[in-house]
Amino acid sequence: MFDLSSKVALVTGASRGLGWGMAKSLAQAGATVVLNARDKGALDARLAELNTAGLKGEVAAFDVSDETAAVAAVAGIAQRHGRLDIAVLNAGIQHRKPITEFETADFKRVLDTNLTAVWVMARECARIMIPAKRGRIIMTGSISAFSARSTISAYIASKGAVHALTRELAVELAQHNITVNSIAPGYFATEMNTVLIENKEFNDWVCKRTPAGRWGRVEEIGPPCVFLASDEASYVNGHVLTVDGAFTVSV
Repeated sequence: MFDLSSKVALVTGASRGLGWGMAKSLAQAGATVVLNARDKGALDARLAELNTAGLKGEVAAFDVSDETAAVAAVAGIAQRHGRLDIAVLNAGIQHRKPITEFETADFKRVLDTNLTAVWVMARECARIMIPAKRGRIIMTGSISAFSARSTISAYIASKGAVHALTRELAVELAQHNITVNSIAPGYFATEMNTVLIENKEFNDWVCKRTPAGRWGRVEEIGPPCVFLASDEASYVNGHVLTVDGAFTVSV
């Protein structure tokens, strides 16, 4: 079960954090993983890790918010491999400011990466998957779209929209044997959250507030992604899967 051998998977934002955790798990399940991020050097280092472990992958360095580059990259994967089975649309950015200090340009910048780029990538992947009559699109949402926190209005708006986009595309693409789901991570110990982890008051709050009593580990995000990418999840569609140590169901 959950064998991804012969599958080709694209993971955006794969050089670190949750993206790397998901990419590594997909490769361990047998997929050839196309690692994407902006920093080619960081991607090359991750590819070396995969190769050392006997796993398959390649690098595609581009900025997901650059539509021209994104369209060309997805087309390139299809040309090289003749297929694209799995797309994990994970790349995202954060910007923390109170609403009264939040610049419109920063709001648009967050939405360009976290929402518009996800929509563009989903469109381009769908154009390859529809003729093949198969595909898995997995987006990274966030529990902040359910349980809001101050100073991250753009991020929350973008992730709430990603959850809605997941449901719409699931309905639209199901007829083509393509599933679209999201993973909504809770508080994970990643580079993006370094400023929060180093804040003792916030760190203590997360550990106390989360029933699991700790931050999530990067290696814990990969297996849920493998499940959603697998043939075994063929009837799981339009779902937002929380992976949060029971944070959102605790009072």
